[in-house]
Amino acid sequence: MQERPITDWLPLTMKEVEKRGWDEVDVVLISGDAYVDHPSFGTAVIGRIIEDEGFRVAIVSQPNWKDDLRDFKKFGRPKYFFGVTAGCMDSMVNHYTANKRLRSTDAYTAGGQAGFRPDYATTTYTQILKELYPDVPVLIGGIEASLRRVTHYDYWSDKLMPSILETSGADMLVYGMGDQPLREMLTLLKKGVPFSSLKTIKQTAFVLDETDNLPKNKNWETVELTSHDECLQDKLKYAANFKVVEVESNKWQANRITQKIGAKTLVINPPYKTMEEGEIDRSFDLPYTRLPHPKYKKRGAIPAFDMIRFSVNTHRGCFGGCSFCTISAHQGKFIASRSEESIMREVEQVTQDPNFRGYISDIGGPSANMYRMKGKDEAICAKCTSPSCIHPVICSNLDTNHSDMTKLYRKIDEHPKVKKAFVGSGIRYDLLVDDFNKNNEDGNHDEYIEQVVTRHVSGRLKVAPEHTSDDTLRIMRKPSFKHFHAFKEKYDKIQAKNGLKQQLIPYFISSHPGCEEQDMANLAAETKDMGFQLEQVQDFTPTPMTVATVIYYSGVHPYTLKPVYTAKSPEEKKRQNKFFFWYKKENHKWIKQSLIKAKRPELLEKLLGDAASQATNPNSQNNGHTNNKKMPKWLAEKRKQGR
Repeated sequence: MQERPITDWLPLTMKEVEKRGWDEVDVVLISGDAYVDHPSFGTAVIGRIIEDEGFRVAIVSQPNWKDDLRDFKKFGRPKYFFGVTAGCMDSMVNHYTANKRLRSTDAYTAGGQAGFRPDYATTTYTQILKELYPDVPVLIGGIEASLRRVTHYDYWSDKLMPSILETSGADMLVYGMGDQPLREMLTLLKKGVPFSSLKTIKQTAFVLDETDNLPKNKNWETVELTSHDECLQDKLKYAANFKVVEVESNKWQANRITQKIGAKTLVINPPYKTMEEGEIDRSFDLPYTRLPHPKYKKRGAIPAFDMIRFSVNTHRGCFGGCSFCTISAHQGKFIASRSEESIMREVEQVTQDPNFRGYISDIGGPSANMYRMKGKDEAICAKCTSPSCIHPVICSNLDTNHSDMTKLYRKIDEHPKVKKAFVGSGIRYDLLVDDFNKNNEDGNHDEYIEQVVTRHVSGRLKVAPEHTSDDTLRIMRKPSFKHFHAFKEKYDKIQAKNGLKQQLIPYFISSHPGCEEQDMANLAAETKDMGFQLEQVQDFTPTPMTVATVIYYSGVHPYTLKPVYTAKSPEEKKRQNKFFFWYKKENHKWIKQSLIKAKRPELLEKLLGDAASQATNPNSQNNGHTNNKKMPKWLAEKRKQGR
């Protein structure tokens, strides 16, 4: 196959700039990730939007911040601004585990090598640019900037930090998905509006000096948060602030937010309404090569690219609003869905890849089965302030019909070059349980799950019940575990009917706020009786702008300001996590001592009665696969009681 010309990618070097016949660059993007020209990578999307608006854009990918800073200088002074992002992940999440141990790999770097971006990358890059080019505006964005736009708790330094605008010195911040504010910004710049006058664009934030006046906008009301300095002195005020930020972030007709940082004022403009189909199609239909830049060929594969190379993203956003998750905080709770035509165009592009072997790894999104779901009456959505559309119950105004997804999957199946298209993203199983979701009069939920199980599971289906304790699940904004039992029954019936033996993989979290050690023991016992030996598990990591992180730091729920227990010490967290692995012999003695001390002999019997034999039995079910063991009486009683 003929190699593509280097000008098919956005330029990474001055030689590539010159090959395009440019004598200067309008915008320079600085990214903590390797440059992959694919719609799943934020830098590529932003770069292509800037190009689409008629600007000359170049990218500095993973610049060296330790040497003479030549990477930051190679394109010189851009005509309009620098754009800075840490990459597709918060740099601290990228670098460290839940136990604050340094990770040895980086999925967004060629060869999977760690060490190619600094801690707090957005701040580091911006400070360097402000030192080199103090008069050139710096616009920051991406998940790190977005979720650190207001006073936030930083787990890695264990302290409350002000807006990243203050620590970095950036001129402006775009939060959430940046397509809409960026296009408006570029349109105004083309008209000659100076960067310093772009202060009434929605979904942006900036800091005003003491002498500056709040920009006027007759359509916005302004809500003032408790100041950063007061938050440092009073954790309850910090917690109360979070509720305001979350509520306003999820409104269609939101208020502007302000917060004092010393003598300065942080200003956060209201968000845009969720993108319409044509708007999101426009972003996905840009001329991506869908490949890493050729410069990385000798450095090895980029693991994150390999993971999504043959996948297709159908939508953005998530209306789950889970307490530990940042998806709705960054992408929004309302779903922005692509048209079927745009999706099929991308499927065709995937099949043209010379390495494509007929298998699409994922047709999905943040939660795979939310495509085209929205309010039946959008006038109700416009007034809604709830952070979740499905907790504590499914909103009566939410249309959860799965028919469009089923039709889409079947259409992809019919493509002559597609042997199999898998749903690799997690599925919200609770949307498919009739006791929880009553909107199944025409059987569309059953049709969808049968289509998925029989045609789109690559040996295992991922779902995320997260816990078994209803008290913990309520804090997580997740449904009762009884609904997972109901889903598993439906899943097993479909498997039996079609002669399949595909694993059901449940994900669980330990040390989440509201979870005590005995809750983990119960989780271990209940999942064991369902035939699971858990491996897809994680320890809770506090990340900026989630309910769970606010609880972790403040000790109270931000919506009630009532105390919530949270395991915080490394020892407490380790003890909780150990219960996941009851089947490992090295944990037996500790589990026995813990449950005797807790006076829970019944759990000791359930966990260790036959654990040793199961752990060494070569026929035992691993990786979350289930067996057909009869439900024990104690579990049946729990289910009757609504557990």
